[in-house]
Parts: sequence; structure tokens; C-alpha cells
Amino acid sequence: MTGEIADRVREALRVVIDPELGESIVDLGFIYDIAVADGVVSITMTATTPGCPAAGFLKESAQAAASAVPGVVSADVTMTFEPAWDPSRIAPAVRVSLGFAAVN
Repeated sequence: MTGEIADRVREALRVVIDPELGESIVDLGFIYDIAVADGVVSITMTATTPGCPAAGFLKESAQAAASAVPGVVSADVTMTFEPAWDPSRIAPAVRVSLGFAAVN
């Protein structure tokens, strides 16, 4: 059940769109970890840079999206910049659409 909730949370996070890049935080590789224990979801995520002006919006939106998933009692989102985000984390199809070189 815990894995199912984590999968549903990951899908729910796809509705959170980075306002600068216009893609979901999942496809951009911003989600580092989703842990679930007794319905409590802990999400570790990042943004493109520590000074990203959208970081607060992304964090709040991720928490709201995760909290709306059936079976989630509460959701906590931690922003981290270790390891630093880089374009290699972007989903391949999205990477190409954004004009980044393919990663082998």
C-alpha cells in the first residue's frame, strides 16, 4: 500500500508546473524522494537553483497536490539543493522539447 500511495503522489505531482520552464516538476527531475509511512508523505525536492523565485510556489503546490491524494494523511515537502539539480535529471522527451542535448 505504501508503494501505491507513493506512486499516486508522484502522479499527482505532475500537475505542478514550473512557471518558468512550463513542465511538471516530476518531468523536470525536481522530485528526489517520496517516502510514505502510515499515510504521512515526505517529499524531498529541489528547484533549478537555490535562488529560484518559484521555489516557494513549487513547494506549496507540491504539498497541496500530495495532500489531495486518497490515503494521504499529511504531506511534508523539504526543499534541498544537495545534490544540485542539473538538466540531466529532465525526462528525455522533455529534455529534447526544451532544447537540451540528449544525454547518453
